[in-house]
Amino acid sequence: MTNEGPLAGVRVLDLSRLLPGPYCTQVLADLGADVVKVEDPAGGDYLRAMPPLLHDGVSALFHSVNRGKRSVTIDLKTDEGRARLLRLCADADVVVESFRPGVMARLGLAPDALVRRFPRLVVCSISGYGQTGPLRARAGHDVNFVARAGALGMMAAPDLLPVQVADLAGGAWPAATQICAALVGRARTGQGRTIDVSMKDGVFGLLAMSLARTLVDGEDAIAAGGDLLVGAVPCYGVYPTADGFFSVGALEPKFWAALCAAIGREDLLAAAFDEDTRAALAATFATRTTAEWTTVLHDVDACCEPVLSPAAARAEARLVHVDVDGRRCAFADPGLDTPSVRTGRAPRLGEHDAELP
Repeated sequence: MTNEGPLAGVRVLDLSRLLPGPYCTQVLADLGADVVKVEDPAGGDYLRAMPPLLHDGVSALFHSVNRGKRSVTIDLKTDEGRARLLRLCADADVVVESFRPGVMARLGLAPDALVRRFPRLVVCSISGYGQTGPLRARAGHDVNFVARAGALGMMAAPDLLPVQVADLAGGAWPAATQICAALVGRARTGQGRTIDVSMKDGVFGLLAMSLARTLVDGEDAIAAGGDLLVGAVPCYGVYPTADGFFSVGALEPKFWAALCAAIGREDLLAAAFDEDTRAALAATFATRTTAEWTTVLHDVDACCEPVLSPAAARAEARLVHVDVDGRRCAFADPGLDTPSVRTGRAPRLGEHDAELP
């Protein structure tokens, strides 16, 4: 671990599994919080065993979102296990859980009951469709929440997205933000609270600009590739090159003019939004390789960038380097402007059982 961050002294109990909850608590850990993973003794977080495995036998995916945390094993289905969790809650600031709505209540650990018992506690529940409402009991994964939120319906050809938008932008980040806000509020009032994060609702909230457009242009304006940034205009899109792809984001007139001049297509200067321009741009970009266009546009202020492979992007990205049993491994940095990014490896299952009551 490195220097203390703004959440130093805050203890978080993480009862969640897989990606949204652990990513949220990884952000809190990177901000300096002491995160304790509460795991089932029978295997722990499912992500531990999900391939590919690192040389220590633990999933690389698990290491990526559980760096520097501690692990205790508790069977919440037993009276003894629930009693131990309550002892941990007495010294905790935050609890994060991602069970299906109603599970915590059936265990006798309902979020509102925990806050009544420990008034300073902040309890955050992350679920697909929220703790209330007709969809609350439905199972789902990222693609389902993005689909139900209307985001996939904005694409001309709905397809899988390359990142987990609902898990992360719709779930983990809103949860981390609200937890930090709740801690600020608690510092003022002394009172904790419950937080209900719906990943589907979180994705819907990302459509703020698109939905605003429908107030003027109608609902059909953003469907099936009709929105401004989802395929409606040729000056904002992705075009094949001779061997790859190039992104164009020349929405403003000055950027479009710079692009037209750089690629020798001044004839398109007044046609940034004309549909015929799409074919003209495609034909032009197809004449050279991605590397050649990168050279041509390198010093041009036109909002145009090559579509890099993950490996190429990794070469210029911020990474967190972790020692995993004597071997150096690099993981994605969450992009926080803090010196406290945790560089410790992920904990072994139950590694810290003896340290906590």
